[in-house]
Parts: sequence; structure tokens; C-alpha cells
Amino acid sequence: MKRLQIIDSTTITLFSNLLFKGVERHPKTGKKKGGIKVHTVIHANEGVPSDIKFTSAATNDSFMLRPSALNKGDIIAMDCAYIDYEKLETLTLRGVLYVTQMKKSLKYSVMEDCMYQTTEGFMEVRIQHVAFSKVLKGGETLTHHARIITYADTQKHKLVSLLSYSIDFIGQQ
Repeated sequence: MKRLQIIDSTTITLFSNLLFKGVERHPKTGKKKGGIKVHTVIHANEGVPSDIKFTSAATNDSFMLRPSALNKGDIIAMDCAYIDYEKLETLTLRGVLYVTQMKKSLKYSVMEDCMYQTTEGFMEVRIQHVAFSKVLKGGETLTHHARIITYADTQKHKLVSLLSYSIDFIGQQ
């Protein structure tokens, strides 16, 4: 627990769209939401924020993910808004363990796919080793290796997929 940090944000909607650049469009009215986004880092063993930043509601969350502030063996938990392949690759190379929610729209290549079943024949967990590719500004291609871990949430009756570091590639230079 001492090494676990949780990063998340929440948007506080304000009364006026004039104060801040809006984020998202309301599905019925088409108007943008105005507001403030509160970005927070919490050390799990302390239960209080260690870093708080305020931005306009339109600011992308991934700016709070700073691999240089994390060390080998640190664990970071975040939601899917923080997915940035370059930052995730840097975390992996630094030996930082991460877990985040999987976005359905992500494109990847499956390198290995293994499913474990219960004795009744139902899926217990599925682990896929995958590779994400991104063309960087200079034309170089970045490849990030990771795992997608899928399990059945029996209470909500749905499959949950998490994106995590790849054990095979953690800390390799």
C-alpha cells in the first residue's frame, strides 16, 4: 500500500460557459459544459491528496501522469482518461507498475491470448499480451507492450477489461 498512488479527476460544473473553455457537448441541448477540473494524486496508505491541480474542464487528464516522479516498484492506478502510450512506455521502462481501465476504442495487436476457466467451463480470467503502436512527431514508431486482463464481474453481469504493464517487458531498456 505504501507504493500505491491513485490518480483521478472530477469536473465541477460552473454556472457560466463564459468563464472556462467548455468540455463535451450536452446530448440534448448541444451546449458545452463550463467548469473546473480537479486533478488529484492520492497515496493509498495516507488517504489524503499529495498533489492537486485545478484546470479548465476541457483539460486532458493525461498531463497529471508524470513518469519522472515515479520510481521502480511504484504502483499507479488510474482511469482510462490517462492512457498515453508514450507515458505508459516510460513507466514500464522505469519499472513502475500501472493499471487502468481499458478503452474500447484502443487499437492493438494481440501477441498472446490465454483464457483460464472455472471447473464449470466458464471464463475466470483472460490475459492478452498486446502491442500498441503510435507514430511519433519525428516519424519514429513507438511500440508499447502491455496486458489486457479481462474478468467477469458477476454482480454487474458484465466483462471488465483492465490495461496493465507487461511483466515480460517491465524494466527492460
